[in-house]
Amino acid sequence: MIFRLVVGSLMARGVTVGMTVLSIGLSVALFLGVDKVKTGAKASFSDTISGTDLIVGARSGSVQLLLYSVFRIGNATNNVTWESYLDLRARPEVEWIVPISLGDSHRQFRVMGTNVAFFEHYKYRQGRALTFQDGMVMEDLFDAVIGHDVAKVLGYAVDDPIVVAHGLASFTEHKDQPFRVSGILEKTGTPVDRTVIVAMEAIEAIHVDWKGGAKIPGQTTPVEVIRQMDLTPGAITAALVGVESRLQTFSLQRAINQYPEEPLLAILPGVALQELWGIVGIAESALLAVSVMVVITALIGMMATVFSSLNTRRREMAIFRAMGASPVAIFGLLVLEAILTTAAGSLLGLGFLYVGLFIAQPMIDSAFGLFLPIQAPAGREMLVLFAVIVAGAAVSLIPALRAYRLSLADGMMVRT
Repeated sequence: MIFRLVVGSLMARGVTVGMTVLSIGLSVALFLGVDKVKTGAKASFSDTISGTDLIVGARSGSVQLLLYSVFRIGNATNNVTWESYLDLRARPEVEWIVPISLGDSHRQFRVMGTNVAFFEHYKYRQGRALTFQDGMVMEDLFDAVIGHDVAKVLGYAVDDPIVVAHGLASFTEHKDQPFRVSGILEKTGTPVDRTVIVAMEAIEAIHVDWKGGAKIPGQTTPVEVIRQMDLTPGAITAALVGVESRLQTFSLQRAINQYPEEPLLAILPGVALQELWGIVGIAESALLAVSVMVVITALIGMMATVFSSLNTRRREMAIFRAMGASPVAIFGLLVLEAILTTAAGSLLGLGFLYVGLFIAQPMIDSAFGLFLPIQAPAGREMLVLFAVIVAGAAVSLIPALRAYRLSLADGMMVRT
């Protein structure tokens, strides 16, 4: 009986209740959306590199090594000699190792020297391998594979020429040794999308006529002569390592960190990613706090609406009392109205979330490489909805207590 009264009362005030439900729905959708983006961003962040057991570079900080080797942010404090790389490759614990050489750029995109093993062993998003949108891996010394964003922003296609610039912010270009686009990678949502990948030997080739970071005046070696040279690199920037057994990871890490020939650092990518997320996660926490305040504001608005409606509903309450309704029933009536209102708003917000995900998911994945899975509501989301409903019931207690204390005589009194 009381449920029918509540539904009828809510329908009689359809416009006001509808606006309140919409307000709560939008705030809940915002909160759940921020939480979904946070979860997706953290997963994409962690999935930037997977399947790699160790990253090795010159001794610095773990976050710094991760930033320049994986995210192409910043520069190495020092390089790793080729002899140390060969020693590491020869260790029995090492199943595979991929060298990385950084330092040059192409129109603000980083250039990375490596070998074809990079395309076999680099994995992202829980073990996904790199695939080609067009073309193939490097076959010639001056072939280059470009990421999806490089091709899209600069309008490149297979067989187009690329001229690499010396350094990251240099106007000096290696015009004597242009590269050819041999392949374009599919979108990955990782820094690979913004990378020009060439062979390690090609990095050495374009620096044949350079010394001490500057071009030797008047010296230009023909490309035909360069192709006949020994282009074994003298040093690399970092290396990605896979071990034979996960049980050997920590012992290999300790051995590398204690390498006697030069100061090296080996880091676990997952641990370094968690450390990095702890640094950048402050902004995410702030955004989540803002969305919580939006939900609270919507609930306070609902309480204000209930308060403002009490004066116009005093005669309604008095009639209920005159018909035998107890003060407790009046109290329960208002609380139940608030519960139904917040429940409707929460369900509407959940609907807004999934409609938004369905529409925006491919666009967000394509633009930012941020994959937001469309899954059935998890326990965390259901807990949020339950918390909003409980909070709605809690904020309704104040106006419900006021209605509880209204007397029958006060309700029937005609005010002038």
